[in-house]
Amino acid sequence: MSYFQGFVIPVKRGERDAYREMAAKAAPVFAEHGATRTVECWGDDVMNGTRTDFRKAVGATEEENIVFSWVEWPDRATCDKAAAAMMQDERMQPPDPVPFDMQRMIYAGYDLDYQAGPAGPIGYVDGIVASVPDGKRDAFVDTAAAVGAIFREKGATRVVDGWGADVPDGKVTDFRRAVQAPTGETVVFGWVEWPDKATRDAGMAAMMQDDRMRENAPPWNGQLAIFGGFAPILDTAN
Repeated sequence: MSYFQGFVIPVKRGERDAYREMAAKAAPVFAEHGATRTVECWGDDVMNGTRTDFRKAVGATEEENIVFSWVEWPDRATCDKAAAAMMQDERMQPPDPVPFDMQRMIYAGYDLDYQAGPAGPIGYVDGIVASVPDGKRDAFVDTAAAVGAIFREKGATRVVDGWGADVPDGKVTDFRRAVQAPTGETVVFGWVEWPDKATRDAGMAAMMQDDRMRENAPPWNGQLAIFGGFAPILDTAN
């Protein structure tokens, strides 16, 4: 994988099964057009932030939960070609009614900047969205590698970080507004895969006490980055 699409979607809490059914029908079409993996995750530990968070990112109401999702591609050219083809594919027409507000869904394409660990079974996912000054991409990769190694030491199975390559402006919401990215900064999107929530909770607690985390401060504004924990509901690799 050298390219992926990331999504954050507000879904009505009572429409979890309807959303999963819709995603399960779309995933084979993505695969037919070259996608190597589609993963959909349901909000489980989505923190409220003072200025930014996953819920604010998509204007989620109290009746809605957050879906954190990604589609992996071998390269951007395959993704772009697939996007054009799927626009004409009747199988990609949304159901009626749609189990979420499509105007508030945010999505973007990301170049893979860092990956460690195999794409095996996932029991739990931590997701992050932030923005990094354009001139600090190398620092972003270096930090991702250093912190990613610590995550894996603490039990994570895979760590992925991407640099925004195709981040469209939305009419209602978008990734740049989600993290209040100013001009001159690029949105980054990443996730950490864990075998289960218990391992994740223990691993995150251990990382909080690890001095190496303070020695490898990320090159983004931590007050504006958004984080959350999610439970997978669909994974085409498993």
